[in-house]
Amino acid sequence: MARVTSVQQIRDRFASHRYVKIEALIEEGLRRMLYDHVRRRAAVAPAAFMGGQEGAVEMFSDPVMEHVLAGVRPRVEQLCGLRLYPTYSFFRVYRHGNVLERHLDRAACEISVSVNLGPALEPPWPLWFKGPMGESAIALAPGDAVLYRGIECEHWRERFAGDHLTQVFLHYVDRDGPHCEWKFDKRPSLGV
Repeated sequence: MARVTSVQQIRDRFASHRYVKIEALIEEGLRRMLYDHVRRRAAVAPAAFMGGQEGAVEMFSDPVMEHVLAGVRPRVEQLCGLRLYPTYSFFRVYRHGNVLERHLDRAACEISVSVNLGPALEPPWPLWFKGPMGESAIALAPGDAVLYRGIECEHWRERFAGDHLTQVFLHYVDRDGPHCEWKFDKRPSLGV
C-alpha cells in the first residue's frame, strides 16, 4: 500500500479503501506512558474472550483509554472527514501464538482506530484488511494506527510469533449516520 501522509490523501484512501494507515497518531511520550499503563493493568485484566487468543488479556473502557478515545477524536474527525461520537475504548495484550480471527465488528465500531502501543517488533505483526479494493496487510510501528470502517471491512491477524504486543482500539460512530444511537456504547457517558 502506498504511503499517504496529507489529510486529503488520508481522507481519499479512507473513502476508497475503507481503511488507511496513520503514522505516529500517538506521539512518543504519550505512547510510552500508555504502553506502561497497559502493561501494569494487564496484571488484573480479564482473559481475552475471542478464540485463538489464549493467554491474551483485554480490558473494556479503561479510564485512561477512555480519555485517549475522547482526546484523539478531533484528529480522527479531521482525518476521516466525519463528525463522530465516541463509543468505547478497548485494549488487548496479545501473546505468542495468538491469532485474530477474520471478522466484522458490531455497530458501535463503525469508525475504528487500532493503535500499536508497543513494543517495536521485527518483523512487525501486520493487521490484515479486506475492503472494496481488495486485501492488504498493514504493519504498524509503535504509535502508528489504522483508521478503518470495522463494520464494513473484514480484519484479522495471523499467528503471532513474538512475545507480546499491546494494542488499543478506539471506536466511534458517525454522528449523522445510521448507528449514532451507539454514542458512548449506549452508556450514560464514557468511562462507565
